[in-house]
Amino acid sequence: MAWRSEGLDAGAALGREALAYADALHNLAHYLTGNAADAEDLVQETYARALKAASQFTPGTNLKAWLFRILRNTFISLYRRRRNDPTVGGLDTVMPAIAAPTDEAWLRGDLELDRLRKIVGEEIERALMALSEEARTVILLDLEGLTEIEVAEVVGCAVGTVKSRLSRARTVLRQQLRDYA
Repeated sequence: MAWRSEGLDAGAALGREALAYADALHNLAHYLTGNAADAEDLVQETYARALKAASQFTPGTNLKAWLFRILRNTFISLYRRRRNDPTVGGLDTVMPAIAAPTDEAWLRGDLELDRLRKIVGEEIERALMALSEEARTVILLDLEGLTEIEVAEVVGCAVGTVKSRLSRARTVLRQQLRDYA
């Protein structure tokens, strides 16, 4: 991360580098908030806070974990503020239908397969949403490729706690999704 030594504005350079993690941040935000509109707002707020705190980021450390921690802390702050807000709700809280992934070109026209993917995707999402916020967070961070140590940094707990949360969450998911095993 030579951007500081080159004399570039730390915030702008960090912002460019941080954009690589937009999809991963959005995925976690969507599962934390439960809908796409709130997820987009949460990611935007995360980037705004990260740019304001660019001078606090230590080059050479894990930018992805730093961003996930900001996202998580932002979610908790916003959740606490909104929890007692009687105006939360409305049409923005309606969850859109999940589009079935169609990566393989030879399967794109198969309507039955698309329906099956949608059903399975909805089951997996339901199973994830049934987990506690802490369990869902560690599962999603694990799926994003963070190590247990990095997940511990993001959620602010001991590595042993992350390991036990992951184990319990995986057990619950296996039980809920055993029909698909």
